Amino acid sequence: MFLADQWQDYEVLDTGNGEKLEKWGKIILCRPDPQTIWPRQKEKLWQSAQAVYHRSERGGGSWEFFEKLPESWKVSYKGLVFKVRPTGFKHTGLFPEQAANWDWMQSLIASSGKEQVEVLNLFGYTGGATLACAAAGARVTHVDAAKSMVQWAKENAALNDIPETSFRWIVEDALRFVEREIRRGHTYDGILMDPPSYGRGPGGEVWKLENELFRLVDTAAKVLSPDPLFFLINSYTTGFQASVLSNLLERCVRKNHGGVIDSEELCLPVTAGGVLPCGQSGRWSRA
Repeated sequence: MFLADQWQDYEVLDTGNGEKLEKWGKIILCRPDPQTIWPRQKEKLWQSAQAVYHRSERGGGSWEFFEKLPESWKVSYKGLVFKVRPTGFKHTGLFPEQAANWDWMQSLIASSGKEQVEVLNLFGYTGGATLACAAAGARVTHVDAAKSMVQWAKENAALNDIPETSFRWIVEDALRFVEREIRRGHTYDGILMDPPSYGRGPGGEVWKLENELFRLVDTAAKVLSPDPLFFLINSYTTGFQASVLSNLLERCVRKNHGGVIDSEELCLPVTAGGVLPCGQSGRWSRA
């Protein structure tokens, strides 16, 4: 597994009964997690939750606050600073398990020997991976169709001592952007994508990952540079096993660029014991 176990400012305290108890800086939140089908291990810990997200039977849900919390606050990871806050869709604006991938990409960028590394972050969300790659010296093109998420990513970037020239912010559908980059002849040394399991396309059409992921990966692979460093696919779709991502990378990337593939479950350590499964990551690198 890929284990994100280097956090100092974030902690999964306990899991169970379909929920996870997390400490974000000094604030403790309880959020749903359908994969935690086991009983809680430290029942008393859960009484320390300052807010709980309750799912609605009609979809979505809402937060119940037991005390007044800041509208937003900051957490850090190895010198990177991020703004987090409880959103209406249970998320906080950061996926801590992705730190395992941040470390991997930073290592490849730092050891590449390239004068300038160009990275493309598709479905870039609030910019965790964007900041990690930029901090390692890359120039990152950050793409997300949601203007509000790109704005959040910009705010995160402003919290860090990274030159503004390290970022290019794009509000657009990921596939349409890549198709245009192909026509322009732009290439990238590293590509990462974190597509949603489902959503709606630019024309309102229903977008399901299982129907679209191969086309997305295959198209994105066409903008890899002649000597690329990495290609990363993240998937939170429960039905996808890591081998699915390996097969995609084999067909779309390795057949043209050689290199190695490593696809594993992405996890966070749980202080009370065990690990929390957080989806799958498929990694390709040139060596």
